[in-house]
Amino acid sequence: MLSISNLSVSFGGTFLFEAISFQLRAGNRVGLVGKNGAGKSTLLKILSKEMESDSGQISSDKDLKIGFLKQDIDFIKGRSVLEEAYQAFEEIKSLEIKMEQINTALAERVDYESDSYTQLMVDLSDMTTRYELIGGYNYQGETEKILQGLGFNRDDFNKLTDTFSGGWRMRIELAKLLLQNNDVLLLDEPTNHLDIESIIWLEGFLKNYIGVVVVVSHDKMFLDTITNRSIEISLGRIYDYNQPYSKYLVLRQELREQQLASQKNQQKEIQHTEKLIEKFRAKATKASMAQSLIKKLDKIDRIEVDEDDNAVMRVRFPVSIQPGKVVIEAEGISKNYGDNHVLDNLELLIERGAKTAFVGQNGQGKSTLAKIIVGQLQHNGHLKLGHNVQLGYFAQNQADTLDGSITVLDTMIDAATEKNRSKVRDILGAFLFRGEEVDKFVRVLSGGERNRLALAKMLLQPFNVLVMDEPTNHLDIKSKNVLKEALNNFSGTLIVVSHDRDFLKGLTTTVTEFKDRHIKTYLGDIDYFLEERNLANLREAERRSETEKVIASSSNKQAYKDQKRLKSLKNKLSKVEANINKLEREVAEIDVELAINYEETIKQANFFDSYQAKKDQLEKLMEDWEVVQEAIEGLNL
Repeated sequence: MLSISNLSVSFGGTFLFEAISFQLRAGNRVGLVGKNGAGKSTLLKILSKEMESDSGQISSDKDLKIGFLKQDIDFIKGRSVLEEAYQAFEEIKSLEIKMEQINTALAERVDYESDSYTQLMVDLSDMTTRYELIGGYNYQGETEKILQGLGFNRDDFNKLTDTFSGGWRMRIELAKLLLQNNDVLLLDEPTNHLDIESIIWLEGFLKNYIGVVVVVSHDKMFLDTITNRSIEISLGRIYDYNQPYSKYLVLRQELREQQLASQKNQQKEIQHTEKLIEKFRAKATKASMAQSLIKKLDKIDRIEVDEDDNAVMRVRFPVSIQPGKVVIEAEGISKNYGDNHVLDNLELLIERGAKTAFVGQNGQGKSTLAKIIVGQLQHNGHLKLGHNVQLGYFAQNQADTLDGSITVLDTMIDAATEKNRSKVRDILGAFLFRGEEVDKFVRVLSGGERNRLALAKMLLQPFNVLVMDEPTNHLDIKSKNVLKEALNNFSGTLIVVSHDRDFLKGLTTTVTEFKDRHIKTYLGDIDYFLEERNLANLREAERRSETEKVIASSSNKQAYKDQKRLKSLKNKLSKVEANINKLEREVAEIDVELAINYEETIKQANFFDSYQAKKDQLEKLMEDWEVVQEAIEGLNL
């Protein structure tokens, strides 16, 4: 489908990647991973033909259709959500205009026997046939289905796109791509602006996609769910394995261990040969043997160990001063934007040392409450900060507020105080801005690099309560892991707005769900929250309520039997899902141990047998889940 051969791209004399080659075939769902600035987005732009490489070539099937979801998009103002989504159907919309013109012309003419009238009828017939063939009578329903899957309500369909945030406009662009029947989908950070519900929906959609998917994402759980192949860009090379991300990490580490062992054995052989050469070289009678050994040595293909870019940022969030026991107390908090009521009479109490996740669909008020807490929004009700509370705030668009016309170093110096100005270079170094990199202009930084700079800048101000709104957007997986570890070690109070399930797992002790202008608090981490809701798909709640209404209104015997069977199947599904969640956590914990300390981990008794048994059991549970789910759907309730 797509063949990439000897592709090279360089900036400023430094190669992003050099002479890389790979092929993409139907059914490939590729996770394109690597550190920020490694060249992932650049490679997508080249594959989409938005950008040319320095050398190499790309060959593809004839008439191959490629769809590209970029991080930055532009919209034409004045269109509604539906009108914008319908732009995915260029041929259909064009045919509609032509068919309407012909119908208007036919209605105005009376020369029914003329050749031109007959030709109009023939044209209309041909167009109608083509219109039906390409889905003209179905596209509106498909559009509404995709938009609802991505979180839009029917009430949103006729609203202008101008009234939506950048994140919601990104969803419309994603909907257009999913509707276009492209052969290849190139997705650059598609989950950055999606809530957990929509991420789960997108996972289901992409898993059933028959074309090629290449996705740049730093959401490990998303990658593990949808991909069947991983390509990592690291230090100008690529590493390509037919495995999802977590399995790829294990395989790559195993390969590196094998290379190291082989290299060590080869080095011993080479050293032994070199000693013999030196020994024989001193004796005239053994000179020919020495020459033979030298030739043998020259022919040895030296084993090289794959380089690994292990540079990660070093982050520590120090607590400024000790605050009082209660750090945030909110009573009767309400907020509306015109007729849009976002929060209604909220009560919230957060104590010192608490770590809380704000979750829920986009537009439910998570970021709004975060801004109210840090004093950026006017509101109704009373919000009180505790004694000695010093707030640190990382906004969702924090990186976008940086001045692109100045350098990395000047950004930090401008934000520093007299007390910490001398530490600016040390802080930048901890966030991987070293040497000449501090003299880069902010405008040339990648999204992840800007996020790292925004985090570094935040450390220049004292705080003991940290409010973070989507801090992982654009951060690579290694950087996210470092940030998560730093937040776990942070002894202050944390409020984090995030849709990244892997990032939230084990990070917070409380989950606050935002829904229908109100909040509900769960005492546990994100896994506990999902288990309590007992949802593989968070929209299941709405479907359940509709199902219960249907059952309640049915009085016949068959409906009663179906109701009992449905209840039994759902109970069984709940148990299977709980076991799946438990095993996924155990496997994920083992994966982390392998990544951190491979040698010590594999020394455990029967480690690989136990590890494989868990994965086999997980696969069996997933099959059981599918069987039960199909049985539930078969009831048609």
